[in-house]
This record gives sequence, C-alpha cells and structure tokens, in this order.
Amino acid sequence: MEWVRFGISAALLLFGIMMFLAASIGVNRFRRALNRMHAAALGDTLGILFVILGLIIWKGIGFDSLKLLLVVLFFWLASPVAGHMISRLEVTTDEDLGEIEVEHHEDI
Repeated sequence: MEWVRFGISAALLLFGIMMFLAASIGVNRFRRALNRMHAAALGDTLGILFVILGLIIWKGIGFDSLKLLLVVLFFWLASPVAGHMISRLEVTTDEDLGEIEVEHHEDI
C-alpha cells in the first residue's frame, strides 16, 4: 500500500513540475504581454495544485495536510485575481494591444 501512495504522489509531483515547465515555456514563447500572463497564471495555479496534492498524498492525512490545503486554497483564490488585475491594468494603460510585442534581441 505504501508503494501505491508513493507512485500516486510521484505522478502528481511530476505532473505539477511539467505544468511549471509548460508555463515557463509559454512565457518565453508567446510574444504579447497578455498571452504571457495567461500562460504564467494558469501554469502556476495548476502546478501548485498538483505539487501540493502530491505532497498531501505522500505525507498522509494530518495537521500538515490541512495546512497544505489552506495553501492551495489561498493560491486558487489569489492567483486568478492577481492575474486579472494585472491584465486589466495592461488593457487600460495601452491604446493598441495588437502592436505590443516583446522584442527579441539576436545577441542574447
């Protein structure tokens, strides 16, 4: 039974790390600011969910699991709100979002 819990925990941790990796690739790949923010917000929110769920399963039910669930709840409430507020600021301060692109330098 211990190996099953370890396997599920490892799978959730790896999936969470893959979500963080996908978010970082999305942030570097997309050209527009709002697309980058969307990739970062979704990747961070899902990545932290799967990593902490993996830690909860690995640790077992207890007081530590309750604290980790509160961390997940905080991230799931705060991250979308923060991403929305930053994107709203981006939309209200710029006139034409179609022209806003990140310039890539050849020497980097």
